[in-house]
Amino acid sequence: MLKKIFITLIFSSVGIFAQDTEENNFTGSLHLDSKIAFENTLINFDNSDQSSGERKSPFLAGLLSFVIPGAGQAYNSEWWKTAIFIAVEAAVITAAVVYDGKGDDQTVFFENFADQHWSPSQYAQWTIENATTINPALTDEQVASYNIFQNGSVNWNELNALENAIGHWYSHRLAPLGDQQYYEMIGKYPQFAAGWDDFDLNEPYTYGDPLPSNFHYYAGERGKANDFYSVAKTMVSITIVNHILSAAEAAWGASRYNKTLDVEVSMSKLNLGYYSEYYPKISFTYNFDL
Repeated sequence: MLKKIFITLIFSSVGIFAQDTEENNFTGSLHLDSKIAFENTLINFDNSDQSSGERKSPFLAGLLSFVIPGAGQAYNSEWWKTAIFIAVEAAVITAAVVYDGKGDDQTVFFENFADQHWSPSQYAQWTIENATTINPALTDEQVASYNIFQNGSVNWNELNALENAIGHWYSHRLAPLGDQQYYEMIGKYPQFAAGWDDFDLNEPYTYGDPLPSNFHYYAGERGKANDFYSVAKTMVSITIVNHILSAAEAAWGASRYNKTLDVEVSMSKLNLGYYSEYYPKISFTYNFDL
C-alpha cells in the first residue's frame, strides 16, 4: 500500500485589493447590492498546486534493461549507470565476437596442419602390422580377414572393426575423416601416434612410449583454439549476467525513485471578498510502500 507524508510550509503572504468593476457590478438597489456584496465576501481558495511527478514502473524498468542493458537506467534518468551497462555490453559482445573469430581461424590452422602431417593410411597399415603384438590373442589370419584397404583407400568400417578386435590400449575407433572427433582424437590419444609423419615406423612402439613431436605440437595448437572458444563462451556468459544485473538494478532504481522526497513550490491565492491574499507554499512529499 502506498503511503504519502505531506509537509506544507506557508510563508508570508502578500495582500492585494481587487477593485474590478466587472466583479463589483452594483445596481444601485440596496437589496441586490447587498446580495452581491455578500457573495463577493465569501472566502474562496484558488490553489495552483500541481502534481510533483510521475511514478516509475519497476517492472517496465527491469524489462527494458533485460532486453537492452542500460535502457531501464535511462528510463529512470540515471545516465551514468546507463553508460556503464551499455559500455559493459558493448565490450563483452565485442570480445565474444573477436575470440570466436580467433577460435575459427585457429581451427582452420590446426586442421590444415593435421591434413598435411597425419595419414589415415599410415595409421591403418601400422595397425595391421602390429595388431598381434598389441593383442597376442589375435592371429595373422584373423587380422588378414579385415579388408581395410579397398582400391587404395581406407575402409573405415573395416578399420574400426579391427580396432575393436585389438582392444587393450586401442580404446577408440577412428572417427570419419574430417569429422570434429577425428581432429580431436589424432592429437589426444597415443593410439593414433603412428599416423604422424614424424613417427618412426622402424622402432617398436607401445602405450606409454614417447610421442612424436608433431603430436605434441598439434595438441598445443588445437588447445589454443579451445582456449579462444572458452574466452568467447565466458564473454557470452558475462553478457547474460549483465542483462540480469541491469534488469535488477533498474527495477530497484525505479522503486527507489518512487520512495524519494519530492519538493514542490507553488503560489496559492486566497480570496477574501474584495481582498486577495497570495502566499508562496513549499510542499514536501515522501512516498513509501508498505
